Amino acid sequence: MNTADLGLPVDVPSTALFTDQYELTMLQAALKAGTAERRSVFEVFTRRLPEGRRYGVVAGTGRVLDAVENFRFDTDVLDFLAERTIVDEPTLEWLAGYRFSGDIWGYPEGEVYFPGSPIMRVEGSFAECVLLETVILSILNHDSAIAAAASRMSSAAGNRPLIEMGARRTHELAAVAAARAAYVGGFATTSDLAAGFRYGIPTVGTSAHAFTLLHDHERDAFRAQVDSLGRGTTLLVDTYDVAEAVRTAVEVAGTELGAVRIDSGDLLLVAHQVRRQLDELGATRTRITVTSDLDEYAIASLAAAPVDAYGVGTQLVTGSGHPTCSMVYKLVARAESADPQAPLVPVAKKSTGGKTSVGGRKWAARRLDADGVAEAEVVGTGEVPADLVDRQLLVELVKSGEVVAREPLEAPRARHAAARANLPLSATQLSRGEPVIPTEYVQGRSGS
Repeated sequence: MNTADLGLPVDVPSTALFTDQYELTMLQAALKAGTAERRSVFEVFTRRLPEGRRYGVVAGTGRVLDAVENFRFDTDVLDFLAERTIVDEPTLEWLAGYRFSGDIWGYPEGEVYFPGSPIMRVEGSFAECVLLETVILSILNHDSAIAAAASRMSSAAGNRPLIEMGARRTHELAAVAAARAAYVGGFATTSDLAAGFRYGIPTVGTSAHAFTLLHDHERDAFRAQVDSLGRGTTLLVDTYDVAEAVRTAVEVAGTELGAVRIDSGDLLLVAHQVRRQLDELGATRTRITVTSDLDEYAIASLAAAPVDAYGVGTQLVTGSGHPTCSMVYKLVARAESADPQAPLVPVAKKSTGGKTSVGGRKWAARRLDADGVAEAEVVGTGEVPADLVDRQLLVELVKSGEVVAREPLEAPRARHAAARANLPLSATQLSRGEPVIPTEYVQGRSGS
């Protein structure tokens, strides 16, 4: 029914209360007014990218599918709502039988997006769709922010692998989601065992400074680690004196030492010094991993350094300064009555302050130039132009309440690498700039 379908071991509990109270009060009022069953279309989009970002990354789609599938009001949840008198009895009765029976379309996970992109489209009755607003936004805003940061970091790292190690810098459950999103965005491994257990992400880890400090001498700590984990382990060499530690590490593990890790100091300078020392000691194949508050800019600054891998924590799990994508979930079309055959009417919010939206059920396509490089994100209503039919971005995720697009995590990871490669070269620049391609709107009939 969820991640277990992919052979993974953890089920998702009920997600029904991962919502805001006004979703339920709107439901109650709509049920009383007789408008709750009107066919409706909600869309997830963002009006702008975080300042200076050139593209966004869709992540969390798989988690959304689990959340929708497990959005159930069991007895304990209904009792809570009743005790707090959050909704009335008729609404409780309606919620007791809640099952999302509509359709969801969206950008496939790992795809890139731009301002105005209809990242996800949720269709069904107003009642069943409005309840999903908060949980969908919670997942997509968080995971997409992490994946975008991860994408920038993996682009800066080039072919050097990245280790996600931010679990201690965020909420324990957010850490698992962050590791998943980072993997989609290009990270190779995680230190978080819960993420490995739940999603099958490769895990890594050896030792911290505490292990060295536990022993009377650094040599004793290295010997204990090598005896336990083998010569291919990674030894942490900056607890005391780096040069002395590197010398001791090679003496203990031999030239077959797998790697050393540097976690402090001027990483550019120290990496060169350590590489030279390792080579002089004959450990020419020993790798160097660096950590210590890295972000995409620090990683880029180390491009010329003899570094083999990066470990990133705080900046990754906080979106490298942008912990949300400011995605919104807006009603863009609804029927004039509860009649299933009633046509859809485009609706949109009109207000000052940049919070307007575009009405109508939308499609999206990416137009390519003669070299196959993306040149525009085209968003429209009505008929799709013939030249863009084969370039449409939305795929069916849920059909009549059944998930139809669950996939292993390797798929969105590969998809993102391909999508980013098809963007103009300037997409990977870390300097501030506008979205790398413009969003163009094609206005037509909203369709039924």
